[in-house]
Amino acid sequence: MDDHTRDASVAPPPAGRAPTGWHPGAEVWEHATLRRAVEHGIRLFNEGAYHDSHDCFEDEWFNYGSGKTESAFLHGMVQVAAGAYKHFDFEDDEGMRMLFTTAVQYLEGVPEDFYGVDVEGVRDLLEAALDDPAQVDEWVIRLDGGVLAARSVDYEYAERLP
Repeated sequence: MDDHTRDASVAPPPAGRAPTGWHPGAEVWEHATLRRAVEHGIRLFNEGAYHDSHDCFEDEWFNYGSGKTESAFLHGMVQVAAGAYKHFDFEDDEGMRMLFTTAVQYLEGVPEDFYGVDVEGVRDLLEAALDDPAQVDEWVIRLDGGVLAARSVDYEYAERLP
């Protein structure tokens, strides 16, 4: 664990779930700030706030050096949010495909339930969207087994980012 990624105020996963990143014996997230960024980023993504979602992942990504699973995961999620932004806000499916192609590469080898994110589901949809961009039109990302909508606190978190 890195001191700069600890935060005791970040809630544990729902009862009965122990995704990669959660240490049940110690009752802590390995990188609590990563979990916080994931919660906000996924909720904003599911609400269609792709630019804000991107910012949540990108800001946390800077905490990790290259070659770490955390870095690869966050870089992949930055690409996911940026690709969705290209598709929805600019109708640029070629740009989306380019970003999704690199997202697939970054997410390769990331555990399926990383910090509660259904990474396998993300990879599957990315692959499908490369052939048919319409696959992203109803896309939501599952966190802790559910689909979570954005709240005002998620937007506030994104607004406070540098």
